[in-house]
Amino acid sequence: MTHYVDGFLLPIAPEKLTEYQKMADKAGAVWKDHGAIAYWECVGDDFNCHDMTSFRQAAGCKDNETVVIAWIIYPSREERDRINAAVMADPRLSDMCNDDSIFDYKRMAYAGFRELVRHD
Repeated sequence: MTHYVDGFLLPIAPEKLTEYQKMADKAGAVWKDHGAIAYWECVGDDFNCHDMTSFRQAAGCKDNETVVIAWIIYPSREERDRINAAVMADPRLSDMCNDDSIFDYKRMAYAGFRELVRHD
């Protein structure tokens, strides 16, 4: 079975992580309620990557920021489109949309991905 994945990369100030975690927990429940298979949010912990671009660099972090990576797994791209439409219309998220107080949405990277290799 081929899945579809939405991926996110964003810079965030460490002092905002508790507030962000509450928002992400709520968002994850909404995505799962509408049919997402999995919802993960992870905060950077080890950025020691000599001779490579770090996630901090890729996210455009300022000196006082760290990185969150996140992904949502869907049964298919069609289901992703249906689920995301339902999520965006869900009133439980209306208070979160476009709230730049936790992080700057304009600096978040986002893309949809087709499955290439998978080992479960």
